[in-house]
Amino acid sequence: MAYAQTAFLAGQAWVVGSFGDVAALREATAGGIAQRCDVAEIRLDVMLAQGVEPTRALWQQLAGVPLLFTARRSDEGGALGLDAAQRSSLLAAALDDAAYIDVELASHETMGDILAEASRRGIPWIASFHDFKKLPTTAVLVEAAQQARAAGAAVFKVAAQLNTLADVLRLAEFQLSPQGLPLATMGMGAWAPASRLLCAQCGSALNYGYLGSTPTAPGQWDCGLLKQAISQSLPPAQLGSLPL
Repeated sequence: MAYAQTAFLAGQAWVVGSFGDVAALREATAGGIAQRCDVAEIRLDVMLAQGVEPTRALWQQLAGVPLLFTARRSDEGGALGLDAAQRSSLLAAALDDAAYIDVELASHETMGDILAEASRRGIPWIASFHDFKKLPTTAVLVEAAQQARAAGAAVFKVAAQLNTLADVLRLAEFQLSPQGLPLATMGMGAWAPASRLLCAQCGSALNYGYLGSTPTAPGQWDCGLLKQAISQSLPPAQLGSLPL
């Protein structure tokens, strides 16, 4: 089957639609997905947690849609307590259909074999970093971004709990900072909807919403609404500096 793959472009704010349940994936069509998002994420751990073996039969109707495959570790929001070997196995089975894969920065050494195979096939790796309690210090984020860059990631993704307006602005400032690779930033929690739109305006490469009726992170937009909102937003060059 043919699944699209496109390069990450500077200043391009793509919308990623994430399937939070098996039913939504089964009902999806390539044409419907293309109208609502640029990339579709399939959470292999979520599918498995819902009692369904994640195989091509679940997504074969999405030929032509760029697919991002993720098998999330439990301490960063995974649906099951899968170890690195189990998550690598899930990703390996999906590589033939993958435009991109997501592996947590914290797992890049223990999952080095699957990352090496993805690299050999020309499949970009999104290095993800999650904190469900707080927004880490900017110094921690910068260090993590540089680790992701050194490890060969195509994009460094940060999803963090935002507890104050100052957190929202600081995450946006990080998004605007040059780190040597594309950044994808987004908040979780009560401030998440505002932060996700603001970070997209500031140049976040990947901006996640949900497909179906089940969000895959706290505070996610419906991906179709997010795509519409981003399309009406000013580009980063017109924003100026953020007042902190």
